[in-house]
Amino acid sequence: MTEACESTKPLRVGVVGCGNVMDGAYMPYIQRLALTDGPLEVTWACDTSFEKVRPILAKWHIKKFTPDYRELCESEDVDIVLVLTAMECHAAITRCALQAGKHVLVEKPLATNLDEAAELLDLAHTSRGHLLCAPFVILSPTFQTLWARVLAGDIGRVLSARALYGWSGPDWSTWFYSSAGGCLFDLAVYNLTSLTGLLGPAQRVTALTGVAIPERAVNGRLVRVEVEDNVQVLLDFGGSLFGVVTAGFTIQKYRTPAIELYGSEGTLQMLGDDWAPQGYELWKNDVGAWQVFYETDPHWQWMDGLHHLIQCIRNRARLRVTPEHAFHVLEIMLAARTSGREGRVQEIRSRFTLSELSACRTAGEAPHRIHDWTRS
Repeated sequence: MTEACESTKPLRVGVVGCGNVMDGAYMPYIQRLALTDGPLEVTWACDTSFEKVRPILAKWHIKKFTPDYRELCESEDVDIVLVLTAMECHAAITRCALQAGKHVLVEKPLATNLDEAAELLDLAHTSRGHLLCAPFVILSPTFQTLWARVLAGDIGRVLSARALYGWSGPDWSTWFYSSAGGCLFDLAVYNLTSLTGLLGPAQRVTALTGVAIPERAVNGRLVRVEVEDNVQVLLDFGGSLFGVVTAGFTIQKYRTPAIELYGSEGTLQMLGDDWAPQGYELWKNDVGAWQVFYETDPHWQWMDGLHHLIQCIRNRARLRVTPEHAFHVLEIMLAARTSGREGRVQEIRSRFTLSELSACRTAGEAPHRIHDWTRS
């Protein structure tokens, strides 16, 4: 197939999981991408109950439905599989799609244990399709600007870091509070991706984790919380560079930066949340004043990974958001759970190498280096 054909052929999407994330976020985003990124359409949808999702299928004019994700993954009418299900289902669906040679975008986390995640990484190295794992915070223009400033030494050597994300918690599904959910997988994953994206792999983890609110109201009934809803995670990046992540379904509101980097010559702060940045602030000792920079792209959205995936498919480029990075973050989250339970520091074995983060947002730009990943 010629490059021209590759860049203009229709891309067909199959969505597994037809809940709020599909209906309220990805489907409107797909409609916009179809206008900017070339022909794009949703050809298949999959969920556990046709009757439950019938209104959504009608709303978005999706004609093909199946309750069996394997049928969708193996269909010749699907190029990209979006995995938007409950977390415990991510690995099995992603495995099936990669084995079928499809491109895959899987919401966070890519798996709920390291064995399944390692299998997915091995498949990603041999499959014809890309594996793109949420979250996509490192793609935002604000994140990339912060990364460039750190690399340029604008605040000197980074010595300490802090990240925060939380809210009062979801009330529409019980799985957030089951053993496969929790605020680490649902919330802290963003901050951990951001900090490791800015500072590199973590070497050790210590954490305090717990259930602060033992019962939650979900769909009008009380459910028992089985997994952490309140966490403090301390990261050791080596060289006495430490970071801390505060996350939980225990935070009503806050007015603090999402990311704070404290360097030997200044301070760098991302305003807003790392998945919805609102610009940044910079203090430099040699300037002696705070400098405030407004958000450069207020229209950037956390679903931008799909745009990135489409561009990489059309331009035959490598992904900037790699499964190796997602694996590393998953290992940190699981280690934090263990540390919170056992009260001991946990070593992190996985490593990855940061690629260039300059945006590749238009056709024809050269591919960038892929992350390296090793496990000892």
